[in-house]
Amino acid sequence: MMRINSFRTFLLLAATLLLSASPSFAQDHHGEHATEDTTHHQQEGLLHDAEEEAHELAAEEEAFNATDVIMHHIADAHGFHIIDWHGHPLSMPLPVILWTNNGLAVFSSSKFHHDTEGHHVVEAAGQRFVNLHEKIYYASDVANAHGSFVEMDEDHHALNAAPIDISITKNVFSMFLSIAFIFWIFLTAAKFYKKNTGAPKGIAKFVEPLVVFVRDDIARPNIGEKDYKRYMPYLLTLFFFIWMNNLIGLIPFFPFSANFTGNISVTFALSVITLLVTNFSGKKYYWKHILMPPVPVALWPIMIPVELIGIISKPFALMVRLFANITAGHIIILSLVSLIFIFDTVLISPVSVAFVLFMNVLELLVAALQAYIFTLLTALFIGMAVEEHH
Repeated sequence: MMRINSFRTFLLLAATLLLSASPSFAQDHHGEHATEDTTHHQQEGLLHDAEEEAHELAAEEEAFNATDVIMHHIADAHGFHIIDWHGHPLSMPLPVILWTNNGLAVFSSSKFHHDTEGHHVVEAAGQRFVNLHEKIYYASDVANAHGSFVEMDEDHHALNAAPIDISITKNVFSMFLSIAFIFWIFLTAAKFYKKNTGAPKGIAKFVEPLVVFVRDDIARPNIGEKDYKRYMPYLLTLFFFIWMNNLIGLIPFFPFSANFTGNISVTFALSVITLLVTNFSGKKYYWKHILMPPVPVALWPIMIPVELIGIISKPFALMVRLFANITAGHIIILSLVSLIFIFDTVLISPVSVAFVLFMNVLELLVAALQAYIFTLLTALFIGMAVEEHH
């Protein structure tokens, strides 16, 4: 299509140049003056058509922006975009829940009518709200020059105040979905063991090897025989929660497709829980090693701050590792799909699809690997905290 438009534009410009070089082409019975006027109008019309063709061609070239598509996918949203049907987006709205100056405001995200540029105002709880890039702001009284009800500074940062957003977004919906799956898996397995004492069957046959793996290969070696049982519920929850959400994020269609574990806020929350569990479990030897490190006293002013920074840096590494690996996988897969639209040809699709399939299989391994690493390092940090002095 782009080549056809370019060829049409070339023909129009060539015809214009031909007319300007051969005025006799447009002569008729009205005389020389009429011929010049007609030629002039024809030239103007053709030039106008050529400019329109050039603008249409530029618009087509700029129609697909891979960066916008990828960033839209990995970001959180107030609704699920399912598919575009005859030019109209088909989506599932989610509830918007805001704590405002006037109290609680609850309404459906469909009231924004798919607007994320701050143009459409929604009134609720006696106040006006707009959606700018999936962040809710109080709407200005008057729209700016771009039709948006959000004022921006020179660096394109929003100046409007924002309410406290506790909405059910895509990521929250995905979290609830994964929790429901985990409850179903473990309750079904527990029901089996309650009624049977033989070899596991069904869901229990799937769950038991994983539980034994977490117990024997993660908890026992890193925490120790004496204390590992206290932390098994947390380690099992951590492993299955991360793994389940990693897998759900790989499914590209509704009601999945949310990039839950690729959200820095989620990995931050998980890391903070690990930080609290580790430090509240710390025994005398753990804190003595931090506050009275086994080095000459003259080095304490250096080593004590280093040890205190280490308390924060360990869960920080957990947070960044999970976030970066999951997000990178999504970006790579979407980038490979985008190649088809960037090159604007179906000929690239076999190569693109082949690499996407390879990356999806690799991401299945990464989903389990990242759950294992996060749980393993958590157990290691807890083991360091509960270790007894020998």
